[in-house]
Amino acid sequence: MSQPHSFLARWLRLMNRVQAWRSTMARPATGFVSQPEPRTVGSVARGRQLLAGNFMFAGHLVQAQPDAQQGLWDITPPDEAFEEELQGFAWLDDLAAVGDTPARLAAQAWLWQWIARDGRGRGAGWSPDLAGRRLIRWIHHALFVLRAQEAQESTLFYRSLAQQAHFLAQRWHTAAPGLPRFEALTGLIYAGLSLQGMGRHVAPACQALARECAQQIDSDGGIPTRNPEELLEVFTLLTWAATALHEAALPIGEAHRTAIERIAPTLRSLRHADGGLARFHGGGRGPEGRLDQALAAAGVRGLHPEGLSMGFVRQTAGRTSLIIDAAPPPQAAASLGAHASTLTFELTSGRRPLVVNCGSGVTFGAEWRRAGRATASHSTLAIEGFSSARLGRRGARGEWLVDRPTAVPIELGRDAQVLRFEGGHNGYVRTHGLTHARLLQLSLDGRGLQGEDMLLALEEADKRRFDTMLENTKLQGVGFDIRFHLHPDVDASLDMAGQAVSMALKSGEIWVFRHDGHAQMRLDPSVYLEKGRIQPRATKQVVLSARAIDYATRIRWSLAKAHETPMSIRDLHRDEMDLTTD
Repeated sequence: MSQPHSFLARWLRLMNRVQAWRSTMARPATGFVSQPEPRTVGSVARGRQLLAGNFMFAGHLVQAQPDAQQGLWDITPPDEAFEEELQGFAWLDDLAAVGDTPARLAAQAWLWQWIARDGRGRGAGWSPDLAGRRLIRWIHHALFVLRAQEAQESTLFYRSLAQQAHFLAQRWHTAAPGLPRFEALTGLIYAGLSLQGMGRHVAPACQALARECAQQIDSDGGIPTRNPEELLEVFTLLTWAATALHEAALPIGEAHRTAIERIAPTLRSLRHADGGLARFHGGGRGPEGRLDQALAAAGVRGLHPEGLSMGFVRQTAGRTSLIIDAAPPPQAAASLGAHASTLTFELTSGRRPLVVNCGSGVTFGAEWRRAGRATASHSTLAIEGFSSARLGRRGARGEWLVDRPTAVPIELGRDAQVLRFEGGHNGYVRTHGLTHARLLQLSLDGRGLQGEDMLLALEEADKRRFDTMLENTKLQGVGFDIRFHLHPDVDASLDMAGQAVSMALKSGEIWVFRHDGHAQMRLDPSVYLEKGRIQPRATKQVVLSARAIDYATRIRWSLAKAHETPMSIRDLHRDEMDLTTD
């Protein structure tokens, strides 16, 4: 981390604490203007784990000592991400989802402990984004936590809400552009609409939110990070704010409304056949039920026009969905969580993911985070020892992507039998003189995907660079691998004397992978990096390995349902996730 960034981060933390302390002298709120309605969706399973003393945040599980009265604020956070999840109070959603007396008593105890411990500006929770996230949860679940409380506790609750609202009014602009700033402004709007004496904050916050919408949401409903799950979080905040304004009979800004109308079709395009989001550029599948709830609240119908949606192509046929990363990776500060994933794809059949990307390793530590961003962690071609974009400049919050593909031409087509995608990128031209081109053809019944991956030296300068690479390998060729990472629920095995891979899904479907024989095929271990797990899940990957020795190298492959797999299957198997196991 560079010294200027380190100094800036320390200065922002200091000023946040100063303003938090100053906010304690502001006039307190005395109650709600209107009865708040909870809109967040929690997890009963996570709530029960909290009540059992299993505190799992940011990929870490901390268990309370047996027979000890150990609360949420008595544990020592293992890292900064764990502490941030505590301070954001999203865990209130989970306790409210349980909803019984023990859950309410735990929520009340931990909330008022926070007021006593951190309420005067101490602790790590005094940043604009965390304060906004916390305010939203406190207001959503106010009826839950205030039930059966004495007047003294209620007074402390309202006083703390007012203090955090005053803090946000002064510090929202210091939140990083994007999701953190949307969280801060939505929290401020919530406080202004809900709390007595806070209405003066609503108009300035709405104006600032409209400016952020105009600056951060592009004409196609995308955001600079190209992270589908982050787009969902932004969309959810915008719909919450819009609903709160509508219920207060206040106008919704034109830029605010337009952003919602643009994002909704884009999110539908980034959704697989099973309802989960495609996992690209640091994003996961999204919290269960969040996307359905946000789309229903927005009331925006329709799909995104054919073509790119935030740089992705979605093709669907039968029960199969195919989503392809078909644009250059994010750049500059927007690339802090981005992956070197150009031309990778994910494929889902019905309710069952089949081909996936490894995902974001951010909750499993720095090394897993770096590994998850590499091209080898995606279902695409990677030259040995290289990614299509490299990790470079390190800032205060992580590493930027550099040497990224800048040209990603694509062409979409359709005929009587297939949906066709053709694309290429220049991520390996500077290092090897090679352009990666990929052809994908999805049959109209959704039962088969034909693929072709090519490494091409196109220009004379590219050919000279490739010749230099060949000389460096003593004419052995440039090694490359084409990977197809499989979901952990896929049961894969080599078949036909190692010439094919059979893949059985829990639905009963059988898919078979084959190739043209111009590469060596292996079934290797892989990992599935999933939020909410203690450690990565073991899975497998199909790997085609070959060497490029000419100016044009082609590998053809296919992935198709076995002939005995029927057109329609009743998939009744239920997935139950144990949050405390890997």
